[in-house]
Amino acid sequence: IVSENVVIDGKTFIFQTGRLAGQANGAVEVRLGDTIVLATAVSSRRDTTLNYFPLYVEYQEKLYAGGKIKGSRWVKREGRPSDEAILTARLIDRSLRPLFPKDYHREVQVVVTVLSVDGENDSDIPALLAASAALAISDIPWGGPVGAVRVGAKEDSLFANPVYNEKEFSELDLVVSGKKDAIVMVEAGAKEVAEETVGEALVFAQEKIKTVVLAIENLVKKAGKAKQTILIRKPEAKIVAEIEKEARPVIE
Repeated sequence: IVSENVVIDGKTFIFQTGRLAGQANGAVEVRLGDTIVLATAVSSRRDTTLNYFPLYVEYQEKLYAGGKIKGSRWVKREGRPSDEAILTARLIDRSLRPLFPKDYHREVQVVVTVLSVDGENDSDIPALLAASAALAISDIPWGGPVGAVRVGAKEDSLFANPVYNEKEFSELDLVVSGKKDAIVMVEAGAKEVAEETVGEALVFAQEKIKTVVLAIENLVKKAGKAKQTILIRKPEAKIVAEIEKEARPVIE
């Protein structure tokens, strides 16, 4: 079992791998308070023949994570995902998808399961970080890792990863993911916050992201696998020449 800790504004994120989902290409648990999520990353063994990148991201909420077990009156199988679960999966997808190599054509599945919720810390940021770390330590080619942070604001004061009761009075709900030197994804809601405040929040988020990315990189040094070799598909030169001959006059 390998672990790595990082502290963001007094809140400790604990990354751990080696305990669960050993058959996955990469699997990482992330803990914030008593909120715990498990992310697994798995790729197919052969290239697909699809003309798009088949990435599947799922975020699974479990009733047992909140200490609830259905009785005999309830249907025992899982129902459809909630709106919040779908939106969280999309949040993760938009942060991961742009960083895959364009020549990588194997099917990739990233599944994040919420194991425990503490009623204070939201699980979406730990979920995104767990997915990033799982891909980073796996043998799946990927241009990460990425870090993520939620930024709140009250009277021009910025704070990172607010708990639920802090969200109630926060004037800004900004989620930023990115690498050490670049932002990859931004999602925000605000109560008529000034543009300057939003700009400051982006810079504030980037500084926090750098710290998280360094922690994931340290985890990769301890438990990372060698990346798969990518088969680059190049079209025949004759076909390229014929397409250019037909298309260039139209473009001009």
